[in-house]
Amino acid sequence: MNPLRKKRLIIILAILVGVGAAVGLALSALQQNINLFYTPTQIANGEAPQDTRIRAGGMVEAGSLQRTGDSLDVKFNVTDFNKTVTISYRGILPDLFREGQGIVALGKINAEGVVVADEVLAKHDEKYMPPEVTKALKDSGMSAPTPAKEG
Repeated sequence: MNPLRKKRLIIILAILVGVGAAVGLALSALQQNINLFYTPTQIANGEAPQDTRIRAGGMVEAGSLQRTGDSLDVKFNVTDFNKTVTISYRGILPDLFREGQGIVALGKINAEGVVVADEVLAKHDEKYMPPEVTKALKDSGMSAPTPAKEG
């Protein structure tokens, strides 16, 4: 084989190996950072993985909010109107967090089936609801309650 062709072949193979390694590392990093959304029904049915960070969302059940007086620990139930899941959170809840409204919690499911959240996201106005929550409610045959008008 001609030395010039051999040199070109080695360069092309080195570039292909480098691009392949870069794509492999990028896919590996993306896979570790993905947070799949699960409805309360999917979580209650055991479809959501334990010890993997997920997003869980639905409507906060009225009367389910429990705060401990001496810490930032809070527990509340989230429903998609078919099943209900308990979410445990330590921290300050968003200002717009209310019972009867849609939220998304990011965290892991423990052995008891409770979502231990490290972040809670609330909708930013009375008309907005996370797309995943809206879809889950439509799939369950329910719709989100319309907010009461003030004034």
